[in-house]
Amino acid sequence: MASSRNPEIRKDRILNRSVIFSPARARRPSDFKSKSPANPNPNSSKECPFCIGHEHECAPEIFRLPKDTSDWKVRVIENLYPALKRDSKIIENEEENPKYDSNVVVTGFGFHDVVIESPVHSIHLSDLSPSEIGDVLIAYKQRIQQLHLHQSIQYVQVFKNHGASAGASMSHSHSQIMGLPIVPPTVSSRIISMKEYFHETGKCGLCQVRSEELLIDESTHFFSVVPFAASFAFEIWIIPRDHSTHFHALDNEKAVDLGHLLKLMLLKLSRQLNDPPFNFMFHTSPKDMEASQFPYMHWFLQIAPQLSGVGGFEIGTGCYINPVFPEDAAMVLREVNVVQ
Repeated sequence: MASSRNPEIRKDRILNRSVIFSPARARRPSDFKSKSPANPNPNSSKECPFCIGHEHECAPEIFRLPKDTSDWKVRVIENLYPALKRDSKIIENEEENPKYDSNVVVTGFGFHDVVIESPVHSIHLSDLSPSEIGDVLIAYKQRIQQLHLHQSIQYVQVFKNHGASAGASMSHSHSQIMGLPIVPPTVSSRIISMKEYFHETGKCGLCQVRSEELLIDESTHFFSVVPFAASFAFEIWIIPRDHSTHFHALDNEKAVDLGHLLKLMLLKLSRQLNDPPFNFMFHTSPKDMEASQFPYMHWFLQIAPQLSGVGGFEIGTGCYINPVFPEDAAMVLREVNVVQ
């Protein structure tokens, strides 16, 4: 029983945060199931603007794959309700920005896009073949490259919300991309933390995380682990084997290979945890980097199942409580058999 273990506080040397592991608060790791399987707003294809044949109901299209065909597989469109506005004028002169006490307000310029992962309403990302998931990943790559052409864009975040409690507002499988005129504080914190680890050890922190106890599976170019200081129960990281700073350096072969491992991980989570709500986030490097940063910057994909809400302690301290030790979660996920 995991509850026989003593609590631990572990430091995440990549994301620069502490996590409390408190197995006494939980059941056995193998007993974890989502109480609310992910299926937000189960609208039918007849009323879903993301379905094929409803393209005219969506916000403007940016591009589709394959190009110039009505028989598309992936579409990238503008978000109808964007958090940032692409047509806003960014104010670069600090003196022109309004100030409230010591706070500076910057114009909400940026890009907020939606990636429709399949034309079929009932298809989830894990239902696609590795090559079809590879097409979605290539769409991410191409959009990142387009956004990097804008001088003001400093960081691009790719993420997916699956399930209402994970933030998804549409049941049709989709993900999102945001181009920001700033490097977010959590990204800066990650860079500082990885730099400190490199200066202490002479090695990239992500190149060192692979251990047999935490390993779930591996492919030709990637491996998947439960991180040593996982913030979420059954959290998974997928990491390139070769040191790579930017996600958008992904080529077609590696996209299919990543598609295979990502599909496997999503199926394992779905089977073990009863199709839980989850978020995934690509942690890549800012657009502009100095040559000295390349040895310690390494991109990865984080998959975070949402099995319980974030409480006041987490919000107040930034320190998460995880009821499942990573070694136990990795063992359970290794043993989950799925048919791809």
